[in-house]
Amino acid sequence: MSKTIIRAYASDEALKNVEEDLIATGIEQEQILIDKDTRRVRVVVPATAEPEIVEILERHKPVG
Repeated sequence: MSKTIIRAYASDEALKNVEEDLIATGIEQEQILIDKDTRRVRVVVPATAEPEIVEILERHKPVG
């Protein structure tokens, strides 16, 4: 079963850093959706990967 995890960030730099970290951990680019207008990152991953992904996303201090 897949989980969708969404976080918002305050800057474009944070978005870029999040994307780079997710890709570096092996998340496929197709699983990462970035909306630059709202500065939101949406990641679709298996439920078993959720804790690791949440840790990566929280590391970059989301605003929402």
